[in-house]
Amino acid sequence: MIKKWLTAFLLVFLVLITPLAVYFLESPHQVKAYQEKVVYQLPYPGILPDNPLYVFKALRDQIQAFFIRDYQKKAETYLLYSDKRVNMAMFLLEKGKINLAITTFSKGEKYFLKIPPLLKEAKRQGQQIPSDFIDKLKLANAKHKEIADNFLKKIPQGETAAVMEIIKINEKIKTDLEKL
Repeated sequence: MIKKWLTAFLLVFLVLITPLAVYFLESPHQVKAYQEKVVYQLPYPGILPDNPLYVFKALRDQIQAFFIRDYQKKAETYLLYSDKRVNMAMFLLEKGKINLAITTFSKGEKYFLKIPPLLKEAKRQGQQIPSDFIDKLKLANAKHKEIADNFLKKIPQGETAAVMEIIKINEKIKTDLEKL
């Protein structure tokens, strides 16, 4: 009786399990590295650099930044300008204006690069920088890095050097933010 049950079990095992094992071993499965997206909302950029009125917007931004004397407010303003320019770069890339997109992205990262020295100076003068603002800066920096990596995938091979420079700036910002 036990032999019959054992034979039936082995038969079922061979008929049902073996084909599944062979299927999974032979089927080509691609292993995809799951890259977690950074949850950070970039502000709407408004007028893009390819618009003739953009000159006035850039001038307005420079005038506003000049008249802000509080270091933390200036850092918040630079973060806004940086985020807007990164979002502008994304829109320009979608339009196919690659060189203008890279230039705009670079300007956005250069605005971001001004933030850590401002915060260091504010701390030196005794001002308290909220930890949630520093967390927001780190999150924004991670989002910019994610977008720069996407740029590398979408641009032609000859333009990668400029994007690699942007990534280097982003890494410098990251190390500066860690020191705060």
